[in-house]
Amino acid sequence: MKIGITCYPTYGGSGIVASEIGMELAARGHEVHFITYANPIRLTDSHPGVFYHEVEVSDYPLFQYPPYSLALASRMVETAENERLDLLHVHYAIPHAVSALLAAQMMEGRLPFLTTLHGTDVTLVGADSSYLPITRFAIEKSPAVTCISEHLREETERVFGVTREIAVIPNFVNCGLYRTEGDPRLRARYARPEEKLLVHLSNFRPVKRVADCIRAFAEIAGKLPARLLLIGDGPDRVPAEKLARELGVAGRAVFAGKQQRIAPLLAVADLLLLPSAMESFGLAALEAMACGAPPVASRVGGLPEVVTDGHDGRLVAPGDPQAMAAAAVAILSSPETFRRMSAAARATACARFNSEAVIPRYIDAYKRLLAKG
Repeated sequence: MKIGITCYPTYGGSGIVASEIGMELAARGHEVHFITYANPIRLTDSHPGVFYHEVEVSDYPLFQYPPYSLALASRMVETAENERLDLLHVHYAIPHAVSALLAAQMMEGRLPFLTTLHGTDVTLVGADSSYLPITRFAIEKSPAVTCISEHLREETERVFGVTREIAVIPNFVNCGLYRTEGDPRLRARYARPEEKLLVHLSNFRPVKRVADCIRAFAEIAGKLPARLLLIGDGPDRVPAEKLARELGVAGRAVFAGKQQRIAPLLAVADLLLLPSAMESFGLAALEAMACGAPPVASRVGGLPEVVTDGHDGRLVAPGDPQAMAAAAVAILSSPETFRRMSAAARATACARFNSEAVIPRYIDAYKRLLAKG
């Protein structure tokens, strides 16, 4: 198949998942064309079978805000016609599904598309009163819709009152790339042998509650030798760095910024801290689990569908860094508990969320979409 993919190419879960889907599809012999305003995250290197088509937006003075949605729809049509695409797979209802709807109309129905909902397009953007009607319209009129967790499916039905079929296809991890064997030299950059290495991975937005991560780590570091590696960037990075200094842990917290190769870093970590106020799935938790790093995460959203509390990680109430610290210390201070939970985390990731099992579900969804005619 020839598949067009549109996503936000930024450092966030939806862009990462879309990039990974594209690479997984190409590895299976499909031809993938990304249609976005920038090269998607994790696609900075060339990949056979993966192509990129930039959406250029006019800065004509008449427009106070550049009409990206219209430019995207036009680029979708151009790419579909020039590359003879079979379908589009758009990630996020706003604006991508709306642009796909317009592109399909421009091609008189000859461009089927599948919309994948990821979370904030429903819980934040779509629920905004100014966007709710258009988001509902995009969901109802998409030829096929998937979402990444049962929690998100239920939220979509509740917020928008839609009754159409929404298939749940969870996020995934390539267990051949995300492994437990870490490079000792890489680990030595961030922690001494006697220290535990904790990691946080996010886009540093308020919903991720990075400050709670710093507060939890300060308590952990007061009880056992530990370092914290923070991967990612965003508006809350500077406040988090300031808080680390105030709490006296700046020397033990490394802000690594955006990183393209996440798997090697997670492979040298002992545990993940994920104190988010909301996660529709929790991709960071899953990737850490595949590397044998149990997550200590908030009991919110779709995370309980990924992490089984006490078995392959711990779930605590959101907004409680003390509980997060206590759970982390309990895991890290007991070698037996850590070994058991680390092995269970890896087993869960590979048994339930391996790309080898999940990607065929997307391919089946594409085939069903094309069969509708």
